[in-house]
Amino acid sequence: MIDAATEESPVAPVALRKAGCDLRRAQKNLRRDVGRAIADFNMIEDGDLVLVCMSGGKDSHVLLDILLNLQRHAPIRFDLHAVNLDQKQPGFPPEVLPEYLQGRGVEYTILEQDTYSIVTEKIPAGKTYCGLCSRLRRGILYNFAERVGADRIALGHHRDDIVETLFLNMFHGGKLKAMPPKLLSDDKRNVVIRPMAYCREGEITRYAELKRFPIIPCNLCGSQENLQRQAVKAMLRGWERQYPGRVETIFRSICNVAPSQLADVDLHPFRELRVQRDGAEIGNTLAEIV
Repeated sequence: MIDAATEESPVAPVALRKAGCDLRRAQKNLRRDVGRAIADFNMIEDGDLVLVCMSGGKDSHVLLDILLNLQRHAPIRFDLHAVNLDQKQPGFPPEVLPEYLQGRGVEYTILEQDTYSIVTEKIPAGKTYCGLCSRLRRGILYNFAERVGADRIALGHHRDDIVETLFLNMFHGGKLKAMPPKLLSDDKRNVVIRPMAYCREGEITRYAELKRFPIIPCNLCGSQENLQRQAVKAMLRGWERQYPGRVETIFRSICNVAPSQLADVDLHPFRELRVQRDGAEIGNTLAEIV
């Protein structure tokens, strides 16, 4: 916010009040959206231990902050345990998160695994590391969650991440899928939740700036500029400037799916559709004739 040394200026009290109002407004909006997502998808239940994954970026900082706030006011009791995976990336400041979490009085664990060396050995120079890096990270966090008996693993993905993933899967994978707000892992051992699924990235960014969290940027591996996600992000920003509200409309479509209006034969019984008149099915299908 504003440094105390500037308070001699008559403008300072006004600026401080405005910053305070902006902070309260952002917190109110984020609490509302996180609370609604938790309720809609039954993300957290009474007595749960929630493992909050902390990368040190703005999203995970805001996630932890809002969950701590809700923990104090929620009608149910749940515990939070922050976890950070130190992947031994060059330049990673190992002291930042422990100092911050200790200051907040949060129970936490720092896991140390040199996945950076594995990724740089396996991925050719100039290619992005994120795919393999995320799979390694996920496996480590899943195992830790099971070891400590966590009921939920909370990730900091937000509405814009979900929409970007939808387009990435369409453009580069030929699949109509995004990120679910709640997910049971393939091995059925862990439930992953995304409490900020309804939150706008702009609101998260503004709140993180006002709270002045100790942000650790996710560019330590030097590969971020090549990500296709950045191209999709730029595309969506352009759409949003030209057509305000478009990203929100796209997100609503993810929550309002009509399988009969798509073309997945495993999702809708297209082959069984028949014309019926007076209770009798009419005609044979071409497949039956052939």
